[in-house]
Amino acid sequence: MTIAPVHIEIDGIPAPDPALTASLMSGYGHFTAMQVRDGRVRGLALHLARLDGAHQELFGAGLDAGRVRMLTDRALRGSGRRDASVRVYGYEDALVVTVREPFTPDPSPQLLMSVPYVRPAAHLKHLGGFGQAYHRQAAARAGFDEALLTGPDGAVAEGAITNVALWDGERLVWPSAPHLTGVTMALLTRRLPCTLSPVTLADLPSFRACLVTNSRGIAPVTRIDRVPYPVDEALMARVEAAYEQVPWDPIG
Repeated sequence: MTIAPVHIEIDGIPAPDPALTASLMSGYGHFTAMQVRDGRVRGLALHLARLDGAHQELFGAGLDAGRVRMLTDRALRGSGRRDASVRVYGYEDALVVTVREPFTPDPSPQLLMSVPYVRPAAHLKHLGGFGQAYHRQAAARAGFDEALLTGPDGAVAEGAITNVALWDGERLVWPSAPHLTGVTMALLTRRLPCTLSPVTLADLPSFRACLVTNSRGIAPVTRIDRVPYPVDEALMARVEAAYEQVPWDPIG
């Protein structure tokens, strides 16, 4: 039996490639997000490894790093931008690159609201993030900047779009509950005293300081729920200095 091709209209206009559009709308895929400056990105090898590993896990085949770099460089040149926020999406039938205005880091102190939610397959930067977006919006409505995702017994996992690190006076403690190892987190772990360890909501008052990281940058945390943290200026300067030492890798 012949199956008729899917017909898709967007705002009343037929999609030029219905099969591709259907794939993009499936919500089954993965991505990486990068801040690009002068055609370069920090931790490029980590971004490429993330894409390759996720594609292999989701679709049974890896991604050629050279092709990813070529397509990303082509999209940057086509946009006319050398500084940009770039995302590379992996679908079974396509690689999609989006190029937007660069994000200006905001080092303002953050307020986090804990929520009972852990992302499925949290080790992947996958699509279909309704849960984390829902909780992040709820946190914003409650006057917070970010949601802190937690599992059973209050196990701290990660932020909705960030990794969370707690300072015990000697090292940064990254919670070991299911989470995505962000590129910024991985880069800092190579350059600072760090450990991966279980952390619960009940443990939060025992830490001296807190911060969040993602591709957009690093910011201190001054409160999680009702637990306050001072901004440790010396710690933040040390973390920022370590991050600034990371080289910028050319994409093209």
